Amino acid sequence: MESLKQGPTPPDGSHLDEKNSAEVEVLDEHSSDPTIDPETGEYKLVRQLKNRHISLISIGGVIGTGLFLGTASSLRSGGPVGLLLGYSLMGTICYSVMVSLGEMIAFLPIPGGHIKLAKRFVDPALSFAMGWNYWYSWTIILPAELSAASILVGFWNRTISPAVWITIFIVVVVSINILGAGAYGEAEFVFASIKVITITGLIILGIVLDLGGGPDHDRLGFRYWKDPGPFVQFDNIGGTKGRFLAFCSVLTQAAFSFVGTEVVAIAAAEAKNPRRNIPKAVKRVSARIILFYVLGTAVIGLLVPSNSPGLNLAEIQGTAAASPFVIAINRAGIKALPSIINACLITSAASAASSDIYTGSRVLYGLASTGNAPKIFLRTLRSGLPVLAVMCNSSFTLLGYMGAKAGSGRVFGWFVNMTAVAGLIAWCGIAFTYIRFYEGLKAQGIDRRSLPYSSRLQPFAAWYALIMCAVISLLSGWEVFLKGGWAADTFVTNYLPLALFPILYFGAKFYYKEPIKKPHEMDFVTDIAAIEAESYDEPPPRNAIEALWQWMVGKISNVKFACKRFSIQKPQMRSMHSAAVAVLRSDVEFHLCSAR
Repeated sequence: MESLKQGPTPPDGSHLDEKNSAEVEVLDEHSSDPTIDPETGEYKLVRQLKNRHISLISIGGVIGTGLFLGTASSLRSGGPVGLLLGYSLMGTICYSVMVSLGEMIAFLPIPGGHIKLAKRFVDPALSFAMGWNYWYSWTIILPAELSAASILVGFWNRTISPAVWITIFIVVVVSINILGAGAYGEAEFVFASIKVITITGLIILGIVLDLGGGPDHDRLGFRYWKDPGPFVQFDNIGGTKGRFLAFCSVLTQAAFSFVGTEVVAIAAAEAKNPRRNIPKAVKRVSARIILFYVLGTAVIGLLVPSNSPGLNLAEIQGTAAASPFVIAINRAGIKALPSIINACLITSAASAASSDIYTGSRVLYGLASTGNAPKIFLRTLRSGLPVLAVMCNSSFTLLGYMGAKAGSGRVFGWFVNMTAVAGLIAWCGIAFTYIRFYEGLKAQGIDRRSLPYSSRLQPFAAWYALIMCAVISLLSGWEVFLKGGWAADTFVTNYLPLALFPILYFGAKFYYKEPIKKPHEMDFVTDIAAIEAESYDEPPPRNAIEALWQWMVGKISNVKFACKRFSIQKPQMRSMHSAAVAVLRSDVEFHLCSAR
């Protein structure tokens, strides 16, 4: 890693030409001001997101309306076992994407995230295609989230126009983003905390109800696995074929629920101490997938029969009444909880809309920084807010008023399908970029174990994610190819992003005329010095409350690491504080040895 700590130089060792030298001279005028980005001449993005923000943002990317509501249609079309298998398999794909992304972004937490990394380790054409595809996926879904939030309010009151609620939500989410990354982090901290508490409580309640602890004292056990059965015969197609198609339908819907977990990569550019906090967030993804999605879907399959009429989202209009948890609660005779769950769903929708603006604006900033969008979107306030990028993405909230018109829900359903496929394409791009990143490290003799984060599953996890995401994307609209199942709108909305991506890529390839970077030409040096200068050892918890909170967001992993590193036995480990101090002490010694 000593070579990585040297100043940025061209990877091939060549000198800058006269034009580049002139540009460097202009940028040097700002070099004395640490708040100015020498590459853009604008104010830098400010690292305002703390460890707890990054931790909860990574959780919030996993928990959403897809778990609370989307599981209803999955259970209806796949049955309890089909639901569990589909979400479990998709969870392995999501984890493979995150460990691939985490290894790159912990090493280079730069503005633009994986979009800028694609330019650095693949070629500008892939960066262009990935960037605009990703920006589109977060921007178009924004009005749909606002519309969904207004529909959720209709659970209590249908007399007030949805346009009123849409206006209120627009003011809230735009205000959060105008206040900057710090305000966004605090808002996501609150929203994600509510979601974590809600889903954890629902899983515990579901287990209690299944064991007969509800008001009716009816012990369900595995009753619904026997009748109506573990699988649903898709479209009444008999035998193994019908059950397999049911599983495929769940897999497609599960993919839509997991897309968005990678938002932590975009937030990395504004995260404090990213080389320590990003690896922590990535390491916790597997536990959260198992806890929230695998355990959650297992409990849902025990509580509600797959033929329950309440699982039809179209009839219930997407409110909490369609949630399998609410159906189970109503069947058990508990009255007050549905309204509480609906309130939590509203915060989830507001959280999603806020994240849409934040992520979309930072993607637009990243596109501008790579020369793939107008430079005007690099305009940044001294506080670190990319103000024009935020304003541009916020303007798309006005499309949310389409949701106030009766019958527009179908249009927004199209948008959801298109953005979900675009998300899977983004995952393919992340996996491919990592494969090139891996080859570059290997060619230049850089030991992956010296990186801030590395996974033993690589490069197999990246290949697995690439192949599976490509297959699921290609099969996303498979239902239209069944006999009598043709629907032009479903075909177009599922396959339009797949058609646009190669057009964007080859169009940019023709414009830039740059070949794919060879492994020995990749740049692993630029930005390293600045990133390492912003890394530091975090202090241990000052009291029991802080220690408890750090445990809740995953700090306990550091304690386990300390036990392993220093062979501390349980009788000797008197407190979490002592273990944390041991970790900090060892890190200081490691850095001193490296400096020597």
